[in-house]
Amino acid sequence: MKKLLFIFSLGVSLVSCKKFLDIKPETQVDRDELFNSEQGFKEALNGIYTKCAGSSLYGGQLTYNLLDVLAQNYQFNDINNQQIANFYYDNGTIKGAINEIWANAYGAIANCNYLLQAIDRDTTIFTNDNYHLIKGEALALRAYLHFDMLRLFAPSYVNGATLRGIPYVTKVGTTSTPFSTVTASMDSVLKDLKAAKQLLTKDPILFSSYTVGYASDPATTELKDADLFMQNRRHRMNYYAVCGELARVYLYKNDYANALSNAEEVILSNKFPATKQEDFFQTDIQKRDRIFYKELISCFYTENKSIIEDLQKRFTKQNPDFSGTMVQVNDIYEIGTVGAEDWRLKQWFLNTASATGGPDRAVLQKYYRNASPLTNIHPLVAPAIRLTELAYIAAEASYDKDPKRALDYYNSARAMRGIGNTVTTVPAKADFIELLIKEARKEFYGESQMFYMYKRLNHAVTINSTSSKPASNSIFVFPLPDDEKAYRNN
Repeated sequence: MKKLLFIFSLGVSLVSCKKFLDIKPETQVDRDELFNSEQGFKEALNGIYTKCAGSSLYGGQLTYNLLDVLAQNYQFNDINNQQIANFYYDNGTIKGAINEIWANAYGAIANCNYLLQAIDRDTTIFTNDNYHLIKGEALALRAYLHFDMLRLFAPSYVNGATLRGIPYVTKVGTTSTPFSTVTASMDSVLKDLKAAKQLLTKDPILFSSYTVGYASDPATTELKDADLFMQNRRHRMNYYAVCGELARVYLYKNDYANALSNAEEVILSNKFPATKQEDFFQTDIQKRDRIFYKELISCFYTENKSIIEDLQKRFTKQNPDFSGTMVQVNDIYEIGTVGAEDWRLKQWFLNTASATGGPDRAVLQKYYRNASPLTNIHPLVAPAIRLTELAYIAAEASYDKDPKRALDYYNSARAMRGIGNTVTTVPAKADFIELLIKEARKEFYGESQMFYMYKRLNHAVTINSTSSKPASNSIFVFPLPDDEKAYRNN
């Protein structure tokens, strides 16, 4: 009997028998008590966010760690990390990481299903619009997690729409959920997201009075609601986050009309202001925005000691585990041309050779945290969806019908990063995609979205200016965990 333990923040235990996906409650009493009140549902939902923000998912492997290494952002002397960067999925470290991702993602999905299974039993326990918000967020989280499992463990839509996808788990039970095709898995993702979007039409983030920004800004209302559950809607699967995820999924399916519609719903809301140059370049490090915080549509709150320590070890110490060479980073950011203006190249990287006389390394400062008693202008978060990503989606999705509009989106995203050198002549579509890839690689450095982009486009992974890894399912499709294969009979 194979057992895995999943825990809500309130302390309810859920256990799995025989297979990763066969989830059942340890005790019926605990579960019933948890879902007997609105507060219990809030605690359960918060517990799912906490699990998602852990080091096995978006507080580690799926943001700062494994996928970013596969995107070829760093240069390693360590043999183990070299093998990971070379897509050696038989490497023990990467196998362990893959097992972690699968188990924890489906654990979080199981917790979503427990909540969703219980929430319609008695809607009278909910006040205001909390029933709709809680159910909408749980559906959105279930879809978000499944979509990333699809992007990792199955072929891309363009490379295998009818091939095996993932188990799309919507029920709690003792029998395993069979694998769906890639297309069927995506249809299930879309169904959940569309239901979530409808439920979240009363999300406070839609109110004109809701203004995003830094906690210290008097005009910002994100922390001013008396109900803690209503604060910081961008740290949750809010209405606009669902629109952004719909745009991602539709683009993955080459449904450009719906991808553009959902991306523009976010962009044209003007809810998320572009970061000011003075905030990004603040000389006072307590007021510096290193992550373009106002532009985040959604993010996972990771302000805890263990993740901060992990990020320091990974990126910001004198000899970090992950760093590129200055030549490598300068090449990514095109220092010989538009890179000379690029805010990110100027602010995100510490050149250790010039700063300390050490080796020629580019040390990422994106997640640097001021040590107490110094404060930070925004909490530590793992970006989930950015405004610039939606501009890239809108650009790609509008190219076929309106290439000028596509170019405008591309130029606007570059202008947000200080690049005033606009492209005025519409290139051929293949060349335009290459331009988008270059910009996305700069924007998503340290955020792990590039692996997904290469895979969606069935595009070679750029190693450096002179070499690349050809696109293939052997690098883009993670192997199923050994335990899942051993205990699954379908």
